[in-house]
Amino acid sequence: MAIPTIETQILQSVCDVLGATDDGLTGSEIGRLLSSCGIDDTVPGHNKRHRLFEALSIRQSRDGCGNNVINFVQEAINPVRHVGDEDSFEARRSSLNEVLSFAGLSIGEDGKVVSAAKASTLTQAAQRADELRRILRDRNVHPDVLRFCREELLENNYFHAVFEATKSVAEKIRTRTGLLSDGSELVDAAFAFKNTIPHLAFNTLQSESEKSEQRGFMNLLKGLFGTFRNTTAHAPKITWPIDKLDALDILSIVSLVHRRLDQAVNAKSVTNAATKT
Repeated sequence: MAIPTIETQILQSVCDVLGATDDGLTGSEIGRLLSSCGIDDTVPGHNKRHRLFEALSIRQSRDGCGNNVINFVQEAINPVRHVGDEDSFEARRSSLNEVLSFAGLSIGEDGKVVSAAKASTLTQAAQRADELRRILRDRNVHPDVLRFCREELLENNYFHAVFEATKSVAEKIRTRTGLLSDGSELVDAAFAFKNTIPHLAFNTLQSESEKSEQRGFMNLLKGLFGTFRNTTAHAPKITWPIDKLDALDILSIVSLVHRRLDQAVNAKSVTNAATKT
């Protein structure tokens, strides 16, 4: 698929990031990357930013599209090249995303460039570029939450980010148990333990304290689905506004739920296996 030509000012800013004096690519790295991407190094003796801009702009003009420019960016930001230096990778990715957002593009955690909502102001660009990184680092949100709502967060679409994140909880429960139901019915089928062994348990369910913990988690799940999953599924966005702070708090709750689900024991499977032996 042809990628539209990158505007000159955007391309220049991309080259400013990649060719920055202090933390950009080195001259030898630029040479190797241009060569591996099949792009002529037209002015190798110039400073890094000018050298990059000339090489990329000439190739883009010849191609009539931005495919080779984006390919070069992906090679430059490839996570493999930043092993052991995650901070440098995230800082460079964030700076590039701030620029690329004006072209309707974004770099994911895997270093791949994807389409995103196009920014029209510096504030929008900065917010969108920094969102995932801030959530990951400051709140340490479970990766399964972000996997389900990454696109919505990139677009600052908090309403649907919450919806997708809560859907991820039900999906994990179904994956762990093989159940097919949803909502409260799924919670009861997966965790209820009265006169039966639950699919998933967080402890041995021997003491009243342990049983109370299991019931409390079931209530938390039902409240999560009832308050956020069901509401966002049926209410129009305009009548159920949600701001960034609320969304991130909800995502933190969903993150906690995911971590507890990861720790839960598949009690029914363990019991069945013990019975057979």
